[in-house]
Amino acid sequence: MTKRRDTTSQKPSQPTVSSKGFFGKPASITRRYALLALGGVAIAGSVWFINSAPITAKEVVVYKNPSCGCCSKWADHLRTNGFAVEVKAVNNMADVKERFGTPWQMESCHTALIDGYVIEGHVPVREINRLLAERPEVKGLAVPGMPAGSPGMEGSYTDAYDVMLFRSDGSTEVYAHY
Repeated sequence: MTKRRDTTSQKPSQPTVSSKGFFGKPASITRRYALLALGGVAIAGSVWFINSAPITAKEVVVYKNPSCGCCSKWADHLRTNGFAVEVKAVNNMADVKERFGTPWQMESCHTALIDGYVIEGHVPVREINRLLAERPEVKGLAVPGMPAGSPGMEGSYTDAYDVMLFRSDGSTEVYAHY
């Protein structure tokens, strides 16, 4: 007669492992195997981190009149929000706007370039980040004029204003309203 294994005395909280590991031996995870596995994951992760692109701030070049204070405040607004800003003082801003294709109806006091887009005037960082995330086929964004309350133009009074999207053909549309 064959003896049967008594399973009634076994505690339900202790599962049995019936699978076979390498070379037919019972499979079990020891501390040594767990540490080796964690070490492999750590090495693989560090190799991935070293080979990944460096995390850098978004680079912006701002063209402005040397005496314009609100343009400097707008550049500070960008820096505060994680942008690497290079400011170029230019005496003839009309040439800059013509060179980068800003429609005359969209002009403001400064012009910036970021990742292939033209940013004209006091555009909030929120809309610049949205533009860079959505990547529409446009020339850029603009806040025409110098509306009170826009970034760089803060004060006791705030105007309502639109952030305009503009294309190479001169056409525009409202991108955001503040």
